Amino acid sequence: MAATQGLCDPAFNRVRDIFEQRLASGEEVGASICVNIDGKNVFDIWGGHADAAKTRSWEEDTLVVVFSCSKVVAALAAMILIDRGLLDVEEKVSTYWPEFAANGKEDTKVWHILSHSSGVPHWESRIPMESIYDTKTSTEMLAAQAPWYKAGEASAYQMVNHGHLVGELVRRVSGKSLKQFIADEIAGPLGADFGLGVAEKDWPRTADIIPGAPTVFPPLNPESVAGKALPNVIVNAEDAQTPEFRGAGVGATNGFSNARALARIGSIVSLQGTVDGKQYLGLQTIDQMLQERISGVDQMLLFHIRFGLGVGLPVPESVTFIPEGKICFWGGWGGSMVVMDLDRRMTIAYTMNKMGSDIVGNDNAKAYIEAIYEIMADNKPSVTI
Repeated sequence: MAATQGLCDPAFNRVRDIFEQRLASGEEVGASICVNIDGKNVFDIWGGHADAAKTRSWEEDTLVVVFSCSKVVAALAAMILIDRGLLDVEEKVSTYWPEFAANGKEDTKVWHILSHSSGVPHWESRIPMESIYDTKTSTEMLAAQAPWYKAGEASAYQMVNHGHLVGELVRRVSGKSLKQFIADEIAGPLGADFGLGVAEKDWPRTADIIPGAPTVFPPLNPESVAGKALPNVIVNAEDAQTPEFRGAGVGATNGFSNARALARIGSIVSLQGTVDGKQYLGLQTIDQMLQERISGVDQMLLFHIRFGLGVGLPVPESVTFIPEGKICFWGGWGGSMVVMDLDRRMTIAYTMNKMGSDIVGNDNAKAYIEAIYEIMADNKPSVTI
């Protein structure tokens, strides 16, 4: 069986065993998993390799692109401004970003953007990745275009542009780019190894992403939201290896981190706003974040989902491995996950380099998270709670 390294409370030995089995079988190449309970890491392990050729070991400080787990961190940036009274979820976006009112978006509210129901799920025309990395120009394009449906009527997952929309609100209110705000207000104070993009000095410890089978969508009506948007989505997993991607600040997709850091950031929510005695969010703001804003079949994802402010809420019929309760979560393309469980004061995070084909979580993530919840249900006494 493949060896892993790190901290493992004996209660979680079964999760480590599953991980080691999957490394040995090749289902995993390299990954990290962390479980934080009540502010303490009780499970923080890593193993495997950082590249497909298996020439580099996955180390304690290995980073990897976490794709849409970045959206959770972007949402927390907005929630911090909401908590400070500088941003109001019920206010019109145009109050902070006047140009956004163009072409029928004058009534779009801040919560519409955070809950993926803005009516602007993607750019209306196919644009190259270089334009998406140029967040100033590509954000101006979003402000100018007409909505594809009335804001708040349904969700249409803002797959690539979510960080542009949230990030512009953060920039208008705080004067800082989303990338800088996250560094200054979240990652820095927490000591969390997370950033939008990754500095060249850190490339040697950054894992290569290994693409999986492409996600298969059913036949799409070209007039539907997905039919209009998905043909224009041109992100390739291999882009994560390019200097351009690594140098950008795309809040929806180009966060680089590991499970320990994601769990540390997610614990802001799981611990009801306060980590190590420092309050990042108040209880009222946490409640706002977890309030259901939209529910139904998402017009981009094509399955039933519930959104709060920047996070998914439990929907067992679609995301079977997340239980019901005071829980929020989201995942990144290929499998990375962060789960924030307020009932158990627990945060679960998983990052990996071998991608699966599911949109939210891969088979490995499901196996680990299901095992963790089974262990918690057994209430093993060795778990430090």
